[in-house]
Amino acid sequence: MNSLVRRSYFLTKVVKNVNDCAKRFSSHFIYYPDQHKPDDGQTTKMNMMQAINNAMDLTLSSDPTALLFGEDVAFGGVFRCALGLQEKYGKDRVFNTPLCEQGIAGFGIGLAAAGATAIAEIQFADYIFPAFDQLVNEAAKARYRSGGQWDCGALTVRAPCGAVGHGGLYHSQSPEAFFAHAPGLKVVVPRGPIAAKGLLLSCIREPDPCIFLEPKILYRSATEEVPNIDYMLPLGKAQILREGDALTMIAWGTQVHVLLEVAEMASEKLGVHCEVIDLMSILPWDEETVCNSVKKTGRVLISHEAPLTCGFGAEIAATIQEECFLHLEAPVTRVTGWDAPFPHVFEPYYLPDKWRCYHALTQLINY
Repeated sequence: MNSLVRRSYFLTKVVKNVNDCAKRFSSHFIYYPDQHKPDDGQTTKMNMMQAINNAMDLTLSSDPTALLFGEDVAFGGVFRCALGLQEKYGKDRVFNTPLCEQGIAGFGIGLAAAGATAIAEIQFADYIFPAFDQLVNEAAKARYRSGGQWDCGALTVRAPCGAVGHGGLYHSQSPEAFFAHAPGLKVVVPRGPIAAKGLLLSCIREPDPCIFLEPKILYRSATEEVPNIDYMLPLGKAQILREGDALTMIAWGTQVHVLLEVAEMASEKLGVHCEVIDLMSILPWDEETVCNSVKKTGRVLISHEAPLTCGFGAEIAATIQEECFLHLEAPVTRVTGWDAPFPHVFEPYYLPDKWRCYHALTQLINY
């Protein structure tokens, strides 16, 4: 078998395993369809993969400079988010790149600096690290180091991230905190189809380069009635998905759904009402919404799939301690992945599931 055939065979197996495991493993959370409708007009039932495809379709149709590129996007990409777009817009605008993440990022930076709208796909977020220098030292700093004479703000880098039930150490990581340390970038993580479409369109039109991390287990986990219109959701603005006065719970991506279930459990078992916040944007993040909630509830639980040490939850906890110290009734609590490589067969023990989060919640309530 030559290398191309071997790689195609491997990708076919990966996609099948990921899709099968997304169905099987989605039991670690219950999907809560979005109740925030940005528009009251016509909608189409879409899963998150289709909503992302729709956002890129709208961009390519309305922006003649827009280009979509990455490994295997010509046939739709490993998760099929680009399905049908090359057939619709041609090989000059939707095309494959070499298997070289730093090359994909560098090419995107050059396109954006030259005035094009660049949408780059990294096949898995775990393999974005070869492109780290390009994104952190070049994309993030272009405007600053040129004194505003040029930038590459029209660059959006999409990457599937997070646990899926079968990914193991190289296909399950959540690297958002690495990029949150780089001023000049914006980092966004959607929780479902409606949010994904609006946030991706905002990233594509944002004057700063964006890292758009897509929790891969959500691609086909559930559907929502997504507005057909071209709409944007604000970057840097969190959403309160469930109001409460006993405790504030903060997450992003898949973990939002875990906390929504925990909030229901707390209501049924303990008779307490918890506020659940989807941060949506990691950089910038909505300090005002978070701190106002904490001042109301006095207790905080932050949860994310990435490891505990230097995870983005640490930044949120530090800010809450500085801004809300006199309002706190208990120490800020984090429930996260462990400080270990992401395991394979032990993945259920690694994830911050509803039982770990509920246990932390009871400790906070009883503190």
